[in-house]
Amino acid sequence: MDIRFEKAANLKEKPDFHGELGFGKYMTDYMFVCEWDKGEGWHDARIEQLKPVELAPECVVLHYAQETFEGLKAYRTEEGKIQLFRPEMNARRMIKSNERLCMPAFPEEDFIQAVEELVRVEKDWVPDEPDTSLYIRPFMFATEASLGVHMAISYKFMIICCPVGAYYPTGLDPVKILVEDELVRAVKGGTGFTKCGGNYAGSILGQVKAEKQGYTQVLWLDGEEKKYVEEVGTMNIMFKIDGEIYTAPIEGTVLPGVTRDSMITILKDWGYKVHEEKVAIDTIMKAGHDGKLEEVFGTGTAAVVSPVGELKYKDDVVVINDSKTGELTQKLYDTLTGIQWGKLEDKYNWTVEV
Repeated sequence: MDIRFEKAANLKEKPDFHGELGFGKYMTDYMFVCEWDKGEGWHDARIEQLKPVELAPECVVLHYAQETFEGLKAYRTEEGKIQLFRPEMNARRMIKSNERLCMPAFPEEDFIQAVEELVRVEKDWVPDEPDTSLYIRPFMFATEASLGVHMAISYKFMIICCPVGAYYPTGLDPVKILVEDELVRAVKGGTGFTKCGGNYAGSILGQVKAEKQGYTQVLWLDGEEKKYVEEVGTMNIMFKIDGEIYTAPIEGTVLPGVTRDSMITILKDWGYKVHEEKVAIDTIMKAGHDGKLEEVFGTGTAAVVSPVGELKYKDDVVVINDSKTGELTQKLYDTLTGIQWGKLEDKYNWTVEV
């Protein structure tokens, strides 16, 4: 893919990488853009100065939400090298998301090339402070100016970046999670396995309910019986019960997380038995009261690993590991971030140097 570079006349003043970067607050100078038109395919790939996108009021994405996105990171090692983590998985997942929403696939090799070239241009935006990284957000949306529910005839694929610190202000401190027992996030045959904005828009009400009760996140149950645990609003979730790991299966309603897959690989390497199967919330709560629920943690690109210190389901509350970060949770965090930041050997060949 030929990518044209358009140099910006003026660059931004970078934020203090030693301060509180937060998440998604400071955009970098440039963005990647590529257009798709019916009959022509992908064309006009370029890296240009970050600027607003102009859309017609009748643009398809504004009315029918035909859009998808991804999230990955670039990490700076102690030697000053910059590396990505399993970008091919993000590329493949986006292709699957686009397929479900009747959107054109952006080829895997072009996806990786675009990410790498944008990160090279923005290399000075990759922070070197502990637990910081450059978050990369590829996304695609329909740009056709026409009302009517149909596969659009034009699309735009873009990538923007921002330096980030910890996703949660509390860092690796355990979070409190409310189990949602009325609303549902996804059903079989729907879009639960995709990364599309509609999934997240539909989850906001549950998030609002949780925050009103003093909880950080929502744990969603299955959409058919409201019985089996699936995933948290922004993460997959795993449970350590009697020394074994349980997590929801990838059957069309749960996002196939890159971090989830990586954690399962590491856990199996360490000799843990990992069950990718349906687990009832009643089973989880009983295990908590019986002292068998040893650790609970979420997994995702943004937070990496997020320990869970409390679960509330209806009027029942379970405190996990005295609301402290578990030994296994901490070890998983240290191991995966060690690989990502180049502090530990990458025996899985997951990292890609830019």
